[in-house]
Amino acid sequence: MSASFIAIIVILVAVVMTFVKGVRIVPQGQQWIVERLGKYKQTLGAGLNVVVPYIDRVAYRLSNKDQILEVPSQDVITKDNAVVTVNAICFVKIADPQKAAYGVEDYEEATSALAMTSLRATIGKMDLDESLSSRDVIKAELLGVMSDQMTDWGLILRSIEIQDIAPSQSMQGAMEQQAAAERQRKATETRAAGNKQAAILEAEGVKQSTILRAEAEQESATRQAAAAISLAEGTKRANQLLAESISGEGGQAALNFQLATRYVDALAALSQSQNAKVIAMPAELSQSIGSLINAGVVLGTTAEINTKTANSKDKSSLNFS
Repeated sequence: MSASFIAIIVILVAVVMTFVKGVRIVPQGQQWIVERLGKYKQTLGAGLNVVVPYIDRVAYRLSNKDQILEVPSQDVITKDNAVVTVNAICFVKIADPQKAAYGVEDYEEATSALAMTSLRATIGKMDLDESLSSRDVIKAELLGVMSDQMTDWGLILRSIEIQDIAPSQSMQGAMEQQAAAERQRKATETRAAGNKQAAILEAEGVKQSTILRAEAEQESATRQAAAAISLAEGTKRANQLLAESISGEGGQAALNFQLATRYVDALAALSQSQNAKVIAMPAELSQSIGSLINAGVVLGTTAEINTKTANSKDKSSLNFS
């Protein structure tokens, strides 16, 4: 093999290597940082790019896709001195590859450290209950705090999400005891409210029953009073009729007859009683019987006179006619 042939082969190899060194094909979704003699030269986009061989070199290969960066778990002390464990994830996109490459040593580590620091500061201003229930508030404050700083690094913070936020083990035990006590308190209050409502309903029932009983007694008293008034009026009317009868002709004899009759009837009823063994006849019995006979005679005579008078009146009226 001659020296000239070898030289040609060497030249061809050098040309091929030079071509390879001078041509860069950047994949879609990436951006490459090119340095010339150690200094930033340009940023290569996706596709075919030409650089100066042996002088230019690709220093950084960066992705312009959204990247997910995990924030490690850490213990954070709240405003009321409770310890909570929290971690998060950040969604980041490179907006300026030059700043991302030269503005910070490692943008992924820097973003994670910034998120941890911001979490401690944000949760440290909240008490335990607020920190456990205010994820959206924490997220909004972290976005506001971290976005300005990350802009200087050529990064855009798309979003940050709190994955887990939970109290420490000892705090969880205390919270469980507190929750159990709270449930017991609510159960006691519910029971007391039920007993109170039952007592109110029972008292209302007693009240209604008392009212109805009082109304019934009032109605009964009213009716009894009305009956007593009616009885009194009947007695009054009977007495008036009796007085009129007594004051009339033969009235006294009729009264004596009624009294004597009732007296004799009372003695007869007494003699028929099962407890009556010996009946002592009162001294007034003969006088009462005599009064009864006299009254009967008088009443009979009076009735006969009245009959004759009525007949004579009828005959006079007939003769006149």
